[in-house]
Amino acid sequence: MNNLGTRNSELGTLKIIAVIPARYAASRFPGKLMQILGDKTVISTTYQNVVETGLFDEVFVATDSEIIFEEITKIGGKAVMTGQHETGSDRIAEAVQNIDCDIVINVQGDEPFLKTEPLKQLIEVFKNDIDKEISLASLKIRLKNQEEVENPNNVKVITDLQNFAMYFSRSVIPFPRETSVEHLYYKHIGVYAFRKEALVKFANLEMTPLEISEKIEAIRYLENGMKIKMIETDFIGVGIDVPEDLEKAKAILSRDKS
Repeated sequence: MNNLGTRNSELGTLKIIAVIPARYAASRFPGKLMQILGDKTVISTTYQNVVETGLFDEVFVATDSEIIFEEITKIGGKAVMTGQHETGSDRIAEAVQNIDCDIVINVQGDEPFLKTEPLKQLIEVFKNDIDKEISLASLKIRLKNQEEVENPNNVKVITDLQNFAMYFSRSVIPFPRETSVEHLYYKHIGVYAFRKEALVKFANLEMTPLEISEKIEAIRYLENGMKIKMIETDFIGVGIDVPEDLEKAKAILSRDKS
């Protein structure tokens, strides 16, 4: 456990873990997490990078794939077998049921290069939330290209004046009807930090109408009155969704090693 004494003195008695949800099947790039990146698989690279941040008491991979389970355990990592789930939050909720923890950070298995600073910012949210009003925290990044704003694959988020999420959508929000003011657009980055009790509650709730319509799991939290604190970041990760993304990731890895 890295820096455990220091972290506990800063955060009281909070136990913080990271969970990486990992499916083998993927519609656009089947088996992507088992593709080779450098000298390791994508999922092993992600797992080891998360461990090396030193931010977590424990790091787990949550998967319904025996192939991925064996891949992580053979490198000495911790993996939890789960059933099949519609969302990453549901998968993580099952994985942490019997794990002693307070805060759960969800790191995407197909984003191997997530930086330490955004994770620290998410943890800081709960350090400062003395009254435990915040159920989860997540990241957003400003979109400046109109094509990216209009792309339905980019989930947009709007927040109130305290940076709590008001709504997530694949549509353009806010709609720029008034042209005399500057319109700011933010993309939701799917890295979450949960209070464990909020995560368990989420998994016991039915999927909501707006969640089903937009296919955005974060909406289920909002529709059930839970507060989501959004943190702005300028970090652009490399999500491996298609084979071309894997080539980009390989290029980044080669550049960093040179």
